Amino acid sequence: MSRHERALPRGRLSRLAAVGLGAVAIACATAGCGKTSTAQPGAGAETVVVRTGAAGTVATATRNTTRLGGADAVTDAAAVARAAYPGLTADTRPQAVAIADVNNWPEALVASSLASAPLGAPLLYADGRTLPQASELALRALHPTGASALGGVQALLLGSSIEAPAGYRVRGTAPADAYSLAASVAKLLSIVRGANPRQAIVVAADGPPALAMPAAGLAAQSGAPILFVSSAGVPAATAAELRSLGRPSIYTVGSTAIDERTLAALQRFGSVTRAEAHAGEDATPAGNAIAVARFADGSFGWGVREPGHGLAFADTTRPFDAPAAAILSATGDYAPLLLLDDPTGVPRVLSAYLNDIRPASPHSQPVKGVYNHGWLIGDERAISASAQAELDGALEILPHAVPSEESSSLPVE
Repeated sequence: MSRHERALPRGRLSRLAAVGLGAVAIACATAGCGKTSTAQPGAGAETVVVRTGAAGTVATATRNTTRLGGADAVTDAAAVARAAYPGLTADTRPQAVAIADVNNWPEALVASSLASAPLGAPLLYADGRTLPQASELALRALHPTGASALGGVQALLLGSSIEAPAGYRVRGTAPADAYSLAASVAKLLSIVRGANPRQAIVVAADGPPALAMPAAGLAAQSGAPILFVSSAGVPAATAAELRSLGRPSIYTVGSTAIDERTLAALQRFGSVTRAEAHAGEDATPAGNAIAVARFADGSFGWGVREPGHGLAFADTTRPFDAPAAAILSATGDYAPLLLLDDPTGVPRVLSAYLNDIRPASPHSQPVKGVYNHGWLIGDERAISASAQAELDGALEILPHAVPSEESSSLPVE
C-alpha cells in the first residue's frame, strides 16, 4: 500500500478488512492455502490475525503495522518475498531470487545486497542442502522471470552445499570461505550493473550478528556489497575486492567487533566511515540500528530523521530475519531495519526515536499529512502482540485539535 493510499480517508472497519484480506493473500501464497482465520484483540489496538497451517505463517495487520512471517527465518523470508513480489502479474515477479543456507549467517547476510536495484532479488532460505516447504512454495509462486544481465538466471545459490531446485536456471557460487563468498557477490553486483560499486559495507564475520543486522537493509537500499573482515585483520579476498573497486567509500557497521589495527588497515583501500553508533551514543543493538537508520553521507545511507517512512522491525535474537527483510529496504516504502531486544515490549531508545519521527497532522486535515508504516518480521515469539500494539500507537499520525462547533461560532471582535 502506498503512502498516498494510506493518506486517503477511510473507515476503521474497511481499513482493517482491506489489510486483513491482503494478509490472507500473503499467508495463503506462502503456506499453500489458508486453514483457519481468527480475530484476536491486540493490547490497545485492533488486530486481525490470520493463521495458516501448512508452513506456520502468521499474518497480522493493525492500523499502521503489518506482520509478516512465522516461527522461524525460513517462513519469514518466504512471507516477505511474497509480500514484495505477489507473482500475479509480470510486474510483480522478480528477475531472480537468492537462496542461502539458514544455518550460515555470513552467507545469508551477503545476500542482502542482491535485493538492491536493478536486480531486486528477494531471499529464500535453504536448510542445509534442500529447500523447506515454505521456500519451495514461495519460489514456485514468485516464478522469477530470469535476470537478462546474468543470462536468464532465475536462482542465485550462495554457498556450495545447496541443491539446485529443479526446473530453474541457476547460478551457484562455491567459495572456500565467507570472505571469498562476499567478494563473489560483489563481483556479481558489478556484472548486473555494468560498473563497479563505489561504496562497500564492511562488517566483522566473527562479530555479534545483532550488531551487523542493520547492514542487511543498508546494503539492499544502497546497493553496496557487504565485505567481511575478521579479528585477525583484512583477509586476502576482501583486500583484493576492495582494490578492484578503486578506493571506494567504506562504511563499517558493528565496528565494535573490529579492532583498531584492522580499521587502520582498511584505510589503505579507501576512506573509512562509521555508519553506526559513535562514542557517547547508545551502542546496544537497538541503539546501533537507530544510528544506522539516521546515518547519511551525501547520497549514501538512510538519513531517516523525519516522518514519512516505512520501517522494518525484527528481534535481535533472530538475526536471519534481517537478510530475510532486506527486500523491504529496496522496494515499496524502503524501510530501514530497527531492532527490539525483548519480544514483549519496545526498547526505550526505540520509543524515543519513533517519537522523534512521528508524523503530525497538518492544520488543514490528516489526509494531507505524511505517514509512517511498520513491517514486523516473525510471529509473536519474535515481537509480541502487545509490542505490535505499542509500535502501532507510536507510528500513528498525531492529530491537531479540531475547534469545537461552539468555539467556531463565537463572534470575532
